Amino acid sequence: MDYTMIALKLATGFFGLWLMTKLLGKKEISQLTPFDFVSSLMLSELVGNTIYDRQVHFLELLYSLALWMALSLALEKAVQLLPWLSVPLGGRPDIVIRGGEVDLRAMRRNKLDMHQIGMLLREQGVFSVTEVAYAVFEPNGSLSIMKKPDEEPPKRRELGLPVKPASLPRILISQGYVQHDELRELGKDEAWLLALLRERGVERPRDVYYAEWSEDAGLHEQRY
Repeated sequence: MDYTMIALKLATGFFGLWLMTKLLGKKEISQLTPFDFVSSLMLSELVGNTIYDRQVHFLELLYSLALWMALSLALEKAVQLLPWLSVPLGGRPDIVIRGGEVDLRAMRRNKLDMHQIGMLLREQGVFSVTEVAYAVFEPNGSLSIMKKPDEEPPKRRELGLPVKPASLPRILISQGYVQHDELRELGKDEAWLLALLRERGVERPRDVYYAEWSEDAGLHEQRY
């Protein structure tokens, strides 16, 4: 293959991508919507596959880049002129926790489970849904959290109150299924969990969407 043509295609792809980035605006990876992410993958495949393909002419690469840029700019302009397009194209925020209770419909809409929500909460320094007033699942896959007022500063030691040792809440039931690994780490068994549930009028774990245990608060469950 002609190395001059490879160099020319590489240079064209490099400056073409740079120009598109300048025209379309900069976004951090964490701010990309699903459409932005797929679009970037498609663009990288488009440029990568044409560089080393002998059958693809230099002008075809230019045409592909120009057409992709025109489509992207047209879509951005359409969203600006027709704001209602932003929801079907980019998605919309969805409240998944309200007042410490998980919104089951929102969880199903976004195809989330409690382990995923737990991970997103821990990334924000929150280890229990009971601490959360509102949690919003953003279109880019992140979780925005507003804590309950009594969970915000000032801290206990600032008020001269005794400080209790920290305890990590454990998810014991997720979508009706008992998490036996978590029970073993607590040194408990399913019979212990069932006894706690019966005290709250729950006969079967499958009637519980989510249940967590902490040394401070005990068992917190949310039913279907």
